[in-house]
Amino acid sequence: MILFYIISATLIAGIGSVWLAAALSFGVLARYTQHMLSLAAGALLSTAFMHLLPEAFESQAGANDLFLTLLVGLLFFFMLDKAELWHHGHEHHQHSQEHDHIHTAHEHSHVPQAGSWALLTGDSVHCFGDGVLIASAFMADVRLGVVAALAVLAHEVPHHMGDLAVLSQNTQNRSNKRLALFKVSLAGAVTAIGGLVGYWLVNQLQDYLPYFLVIVSSSFIYVALADLIPQLQKHLSLKQTIAQIAWLAIGIAMVTFASGFAHGH
Repeated sequence: MILFYIISATLIAGIGSVWLAAALSFGVLARYTQHMLSLAAGALLSTAFMHLLPEAFESQAGANDLFLTLLVGLLFFFMLDKAELWHHGHEHHQHSQEHDHIHTAHEHSHVPQAGSWALLTGDSVHCFGDGVLIASAFMADVRLGVVAALAVLAHEVPHHMGDLAVLSQNTQNRSNKRLALFKVSLAGAVTAIGGLVGYWLVNQLQDYLPYFLVIVSSSFIYVALADLIPQLQKHLSLKQTIAQIAWLAIGIAMVTFASGFAHGH
């Protein structure tokens, strides 16, 4: 039954985040992008500090070892992010420039396709890791797994929005947007493969489950603090700032409520 939950949750988180990103990028929900960023940041931080880490520290593992794992995890995801930036940074910058000048730089319209497979490969690896993290949470507690899957879904939305923009910007027709959505959806589906591998891995290494949970936490903390929150650090009106804080609080409240519900049963 746990395996069924893992597969279902990873498919929903992996593919659902892509479709939600498409709704935000191409549909009438585009104006709510900043709200989604705030919600995702709050959900990730709350999931890590109010749910995953307490679950890990309730085990017999030593606090020093768990904190060391958290530190190593943060540094690992930092280096992983650096590697991705080194590989794709110039390429993404070039795509962004073309998107901003799409009506005046048609001669470069072929460039986004040149890096599309590299982009999708990177996405697939990232989604595979998300699947492993979700499986680790489910092996600890079903409700914990659900919360982790929702957090992954939330934080993947902004990431997939960028992917869709890169893959669909060379033309404005619907067929190109559908193709971009199909490609990114395939990458998102790799989350389920990661879930299967994670299920096997954690099942074989039950004693190391607290460390897996701490690694999950380090991933969520890093994404929230290094990726999402910096995008929210911009000069806004008082009304926009209040809305931003409110959505951040909603994300925290949602996960805190789920955490209390999980530990109350």
